[in-house]
Amino acid sequence: MARNVVISGGGTGIGLAAAQVFAADGDRVLLLGRRVEVLEKAGVPGALSYAGDLSDPRAVRGVAGLVEREFGTVDVLIHSAGGAGHLEPGSESEDPLDRVAHNWTVNFRINTLTAALLTEALKDRLATPGGRVLFVSSIAAYRGSGSGAYAGAKAALHPYAHDLARELGPRGITANVVAPGYIEDTEFFGPRIDPARRERLVDDTLNKRAGTPGDVAATLHWLASPGAGHVTSQVVQVNGGAERGH
Repeated sequence: MARNVVISGGGTGIGLAAAQVFAADGDRVLLLGRRVEVLEKAGVPGALSYAGDLSDPRAVRGVAGLVEREFGTVDVLIHSAGGAGHLEPGSESEDPLDRVAHNWTVNFRINTLTAALLTEALKDRLATPGGRVLFVSSIAAYRGSGSGAYAGAKAALHPYAHDLARELGPRGITANVVAPGYIEDTEFFGPRIDPARRERLVDDTLNKRAGTPGDVAATLHWLASPGAGHVTSQVVQVNGGAERGH
């Protein structure tokens, strides 16, 4: 039976790979993202799309209205939107504290607030039983990210997922997190990643290869399957063992 799947950040990278996997199963997919042109180029068979800033409650209400009209029930909700703020305008202030405030605010807005708003808007529409809520976190939640802002924003998803798992568990709904490491072919790292940095990231893995969006999509697909019905409030590492270190 076809399921209804909602994917934020569905136009590129991991979100797009997940959309392709679910669509290949015959599931109905709704792609969410901020850029209309990116969603239009996604090319996922039969997918609907909605462009908006998911940190804005008005846009999230628009998503909820579309879901109500087109889907009714959400079987799988995947939060793949986020990033380190590379697509955001930077702080124009010369004051270092202003720049810190801007960086931390942007990272929590695009990684944490977007996920919380969308979840709360669609929570009552999750399939009962059988609904799945899936968050894409990061190895940075364990190993840091330089400034700490991105890592902190991703780490905040973990206790939120646990609270959801506890709240929604009696309805037969699971909530889990996937923590990727270095994933090639994503906007996060970009095509111009410094070769030395790439080599270092690959060397951090135990299987000595870069991850792919398909690696993460396959894990999300499994967590959404009936076979993972007793798996909830977990953080699944998809980073070639890099989180553990050598």
